[in-house]
Amino acid sequence: MIRRKFIQKVTCGLAAIETATAAASKKVTYRITGFTCVTCAVGLDTMLKEKKGIVKSKSSYPDKTSVIEFKPDAVTEVEIKQFIEELGFKAN
Repeated sequence: MIRRKFIQKVTCGLAAIETATAAASKKVTYRITGFTCVTCAVGLDTMLKEKKGIVKSKSSYPDKTSVIEFKPDAVTEVEIKQFIEELGFKAN
């Protein structure tokens, strides 16, 4: 009985942490122009993940999109778009 209560508390605590983390981040999807191959999409993801405030990045060459999860208190959407443009692409 004690073990079951412990597991419930731990599980509920983890759910609260995951919810707080998700609430602290924001997700945007951009249409990317300038991709010429799969390597462009992979390279953009690699560079975005290095930028402070970016949590996740998933770019797709065939779809010409990039889904970026970021922390708004560390980086703004304008800064993300400028960074993408510095890398030679355009985000809309």
